[in-house]
Amino acid sequence: MTPPPAAPLPFLLTPRQGAAARELLSYVVGLPLTSPDAQLLAVVVAIRAARAGVGNLTGTDLRSLRLEDPEGAVAELVAAGWQVPDSLFGEEPDKPAGIIVPDMAPGETHVLPLGKGTRSKVSGWAMRTRIAKPVKKASPAARLAALFLAAYSTEELVGEAPDELPAACYPAVPVLLEKGFLAEVSGRTYRLGPAVRHLAGMFRTPEEEAALAAEEAVRRAAREAAAAAELVEITPAQWAEWKSGVSPALLRHVVAVEQCSVCRCSFGRVAKAFMSAPSPVPAPRPAVGDHDAWRSAHPECGREAAEFTVAFRAEHGHGPSYGQLCKGLRWKKLSRALRGLVVSGIIAEGWLTETSPVPWTLRPGKAAQARGIVLPGQAAAARSTR
Repeated sequence: MTPPPAAPLPFLLTPRQGAAARELLSYVVGLPLTSPDAQLLAVVVAIRAARAGVGNLTGTDLRSLRLEDPEGAVAELVAAGWQVPDSLFGEEPDKPAGIIVPDMAPGETHVLPLGKGTRSKVSGWAMRTRIAKPVKKASPAARLAALFLAAYSTEELVGEAPDELPAACYPAVPVLLEKGFLAEVSGRTYRLGPAVRHLAGMFRTPEEEAALAAEEAVRRAAREAAAAAELVEITPAQWAEWKSGVSPALLRHVVAVEQCSVCRCSFGRVAKAFMSAPSPVPAPRPAVGDHDAWRSAHPECGREAAEFTVAFRAEHGHGPSYGQLCKGLRWKKLSRALRGLVVSGIIAEGWLTETSPVPWTLRPGKAAQARGIVLPGQAAAARSTR
């Protein structure tokens, strides 16, 4: 049996962290440095110095960069005003040498003010990009080009070479294509190779940023509306009145949920779930990408979900909620948006069905029933039609 394909690695950067990575590269190419050696070295030191103005580098670090002329690269940094201790080329290669970057001294004139988490993420991304298998043994110009082209790639792995890409990097582009760092190149546009998908800098155009800001405004409004709804308490009298107006079938389901000795849900939770319209959960673009990766890692989730609902209903007398389904199957660390995408996808495939918008009604769908995964009542109905 052919093993399932490995799930793609998650993106290393968020869009905001990707913007910080591009700011780092923009700063470096704005320095009076002429060689790819010096620019690649400056990327490494600058991100390390981005918080305190001092970037530690050892002789071993310097050798690992495989520069063509390390002494010349350091001399260019010194000429640009950076203060490099003589100990960097001393007899103790593992002793850190603190390189002072005046532009990054703490204060209002700091050129790259990054938070601790963002600095760490960008530093890790820069290292992972430099040592990615397709470019690990490539020239400094090729690795510098890889940093730029990864940073300016979108979530769909497409990018356009920025005007800031150093001229020395252009001859290295065919090498990136040959080694698989790039999947295709057409003029200034390109596509990252699948093996380095996770290095994409999540670049977004101003129009996309505006659209995402609008989406965030919608989500914020939905959260505020949901929070306001939480403040509205349903009284026992209102609950009793509501139940008096529903159908016998729905009433049996309501009673099964509110009297479930296993769930033991509070009165408020049950009443609000049935009496309030479900609030929409917008799915931001990152959640859509995470959903694809999650599904690749859980190829049997539909079958597992259908089987779980059968066992759950046998124990509880009603179906699980989305949260109970994911918790029961140990699908951990799913955000509300991603959880909604996962369960909705399983429903769309026919493994599950529900009586929307009635809560706690998940049960095997047609695809599951066709494979013998049915509730006891469904099994009896299926036998009676034969």
